[in-house]
Amino acid sequence: MHAKFGGALFQTGIGMGSPGIGTIPHLAGETMTGVEMVHVPYRGDPPVIADLLAGRVQVSFPAPVATIEHIRAGKLRALAVTTATRWEGLPNIPTLSEFVPGYEAFSLFGVGAPRNTPAEIIGRLNTEINAGLADPKIKARLADLGGTVLAGSPADFGRLVTTETEKWRKVIRTANIEPQ
Repeated sequence: MHAKFGGALFQTGIGMGSPGIGTIPHLAGETMTGVEMVHVPYRGDPPVIADLLAGRVQVSFPAPVATIEHIRAGKLRALAVTTATRWEGLPNIPTLSEFVPGYEAFSLFGVGAPRNTPAEIIGRLNTEINAGLADPKIKARLADLGGTVLAGSPADFGRLVTTETEKWRKVIRTANIEPQ
């Protein structure tokens, strides 16, 4: 959506900044909210946040770690979190699913190993990683950065990756997002 006034080109509508085409913040705002927005891709989170602070884009779907200091300082206003449940770091901020039923978007980090890694090594790694994630200091640090621990088995992680891949595949198809 663009409009031309007196020879100058102005963007109309809601500018949605993301750290790049095909990133979770891009896909999170693309079609799942039902709100038409103009996607403005950047090269990473810092320039998105800078333009969000300056008012050059109106909305973004960043990970909390990219914005939490600005939200706590009152420089940015959090409208909603995209996880299925409210985030304990900002307990008064609603989830987007409270307004858009079924909406959920989150970035996912995990640990992988080569396909032919012996099961006993996978089991040991899983046990040690889950023990680390259960450590109160690690849990607190991850929560402070906006993370939620999802400890579990390799099979649990595989199912989550499969589910998320299919969800985002549908969004990409619906929005006609092409590889760049």
